[in-house]
Amino acid sequence: MAAKASARRAVVFVLNGPNLNLLGTREPEIYGTDTLDDIAARLEDRGRALKLDIDMRQSNHEGHLIDWLHEAASRKAQAVILNAGAYTHTSVALRDAVKAIAVPVIEVHLSNPHARERFRHHSHIAPVARGTIAGFGGDGYMLALEAAARL
Repeated sequence: MAAKASARRAVVFVLNGPNLNLLGTREPEIYGTDTLDDIAARLEDRGRALKLDIDMRQSNHEGHLIDWLHEAASRKAQAVILNAGAYTHTSVALRDAVKAIAVPVIEVHLSNPHARERFRHHSHIAPVARGTIAGFGGDGYMLALEAAARL
């Protein structure tokens, strides 16, 4: 899924949290039928046009996401697109990692959390992210990539 970064192009990390490996089969009425691989392919195509390399990753483990945020900072990434999944609503550690790095982070959600259960209405990430895109399904990643290219 991850594209190898070239020496001459900026890289955008696209980090995906828990259960996003199940996209396409998990609650398609909420999350759509696109798989993470479908989204990655579209991002890589658009990234090439924008002269950006895409480094797409997914983990069900909070610590991996934190390590990857630190790596994005050390690699001086152009931006991070972060779909933290349920960690959005629970992880102070992930919030602190986003706040600790200078790389702009764009929070993405496939669904609109504010139109769902009350516990999903609060994001620990939003106050420390550059911006949030929610409710546009897989297209939200593309909107975030366009924003990242302009940073």
